[in-house]
Amino acid sequence: MPVQHFTPEGMLQPVPYHHVAVGTGTKHVHVSGQIARRADGTPVAPGDLAGQVAQALRNTSVGLAGAGASFADVLRLTFYVTRWNPEKIGDFMAGVETVANQIGLRLPLPPASLIGVEYLFEPDVLVEVEATALLG
Repeated sequence: MPVQHFTPEGMLQPVPYHHVAVGTGTKHVHVSGQIARRADGTPVAPGDLAGQVAQALRNTSVGLAGAGASFADVLRLTFYVTRWNPEKIGDFMAGVETVANQIGLRLPLPPASLIGVEYLFEPDVLVEVEATALLG
């Protein structure tokens, strides 16, 4: 496996992600920001953060698979969430946990950042997910 995730002793714990990823492969895969839309553009889970997180991760999984990768190869995830506040973490994690087994996303997550933004793509888009993977 070209990617190893871990959290060294002495780093903040528990968190829902690993702090470190080490990649030893040669092929980089970058999946652009994925949102909660079906392939035909139909919105999924309007107004529902958990539902949008789950669909955006499903779409990320499709992008990874298209490049011959999976979440096991992911070095880093970046989440952008509109009008973020700490009270939203429960809904955010519910979306992750709902879809994790279905898409092969292990918990804790790979190293990840959650960035609060004012606005994304269109007014109904609550979350966007980007992934970076490494293949051997």
